Amino acid sequence: MSNESDADRDEAAFEPGEPGEPGEPDPVAAPAGFELGTDGPTMILAGLDGSDSSWRATAYAAGLARRQGATLAIAYVQPVLGAATALAGAAVEETTREIAEELLTAIREAEHRLRDVWRVDWRFLTVRGDPFTGLARLADELRADGVVVGASEQAGHRVIGSVAVRLVKAGRWPVTVVP
Repeated sequence: MSNESDADRDEAAFEPGEPGEPGEPDPVAAPAGFELGTDGPTMILAGLDGSDSSWRATAYAAGLARRQGATLAIAYVQPVLGAATALAGAAVEETTREIAEELLTAIREAEHRLRDVWRVDWRFLTVRGDPFTGLARLADELRADGVVVGASEQAGHRVIGSVAVRLVKAGRWPVTVVP
């Protein structure tokens, strides 16, 4: 039996000048494509669809962006027409365009009301498609440091998975889900 501790044995196993030498940090490779080389976030993406939880998520993301000095990208993903609604295509497209305009108007009004309290650099983006695919594409294109979305308010998402769950499972950005 030896009085030598595990630490003593480990130190003895290293040759001078080798990586991992006691007192020297081991070289660790950062995950590819994740760290963008800044101290704190520079771009936060918030998904907004007009639901109460998405408005709370956008407000939360605005607070994060303000405190961190980041840009807030607010995204509305206009749904794509399914085969069943193809006949009403023009009406549905016009409705989604009106929703986007109403959301933008509401954001501008909130900014105007709060401009003396706080300022945040923001932009409103709208794309067409599936909400997960649209948000994922925007997050990649913008090199978002984080994505903030509201919790799903639809019961069916427990079976097929909500946008939030799908974003988390993608594992490409930190995702905050606001209830």
